[in-house]
Amino acid sequence: MIKEFRDFIMRGNVIDLAVAVVIGGAFGAIVNSLVNDILMPIIGIILGGIDFTGLSIQVGSATVMYGNFIQAIINFLLIGLALFFVIKAVNKLQALAHKEAAAPEPAAPPEDTLLLREIRDLLQKQ
Repeated sequence: MIKEFRDFIMRGNVIDLAVAVVIGGAFGAIVNSLVNDILMPIIGIILGGIDFTGLSIQVGSATVMYGNFIQAIINFLLIGLALFFVIKAVNKLQALAHKEAAAPEPAAPPEDTLLLREIRDLLQKQ
């Protein structure tokens, strides 16, 4: 059982997943900072100084913080947009690498070789 567990952990896709989770967390922190520290203040200024995180309504004795929800939606959309651009760039780079790695088409044979082939084919017909 320990050997099976070790083999499972050492698989490439498990390690890739672990790396992706760590990088994803760091990427999420960068995007959250972008949204909270740069974009939201600009959006707030454009909309007349509205701070979305402070938006709330009082329902009985409970406070509904719908501003945090708006903030979470904006974070989600921006993270999705950033991932879209990252994946698009990676796909473009992979396509370029694949194009460069593809074997070049063989050069056309010299004219004398073509003539010899024609002569061979004519002789075989006779």
